[in-house]
Amino acid sequence: MDIYNLENVPPFITKDGSEIRELLAHRNSGIRNQSLAEARLPVGASTQEHYHPQAEEIYYITHGAGRMWIEGETRDVKPGDAIAIPPGQRHKLWNTGPETLRLLCCCAPAYEHPDTVITET
Repeated sequence: MDIYNLENVPPFITKDGSEIRELLAHRNSGIRNQSLAEARLPVGASTQEHYHPQAEEIYYITHGAGRMWIEGETRDVKPGDAIAIPPGQRHKLWNTGPETLRLLCCCAPAYEHPDTVITET
């Protein structure tokens, strides 16, 4: 049985600059086709614009406020919002609120650095 508590998972920095705590993926569990992680963006921070050739993503905002950009469309996001990001779509997320922006991120297939293409210099 694979059960991991968020407080016991060490963070790492993804290629787009997010701080991630990967809860479940092929690296630590029996899960083979997706990953679940919590991402955190400090106040005033943003990810770098990027896309994933292979992975589709779902972001689920749990804390804070932000602004999501996907392929030319921008929307404000808040706790309870679920965001669909199909493979190949450029995207970027900003923390626009007064606290750390926290979100769950599901990737299928699982997140891998080589599947992240940075489009912002």
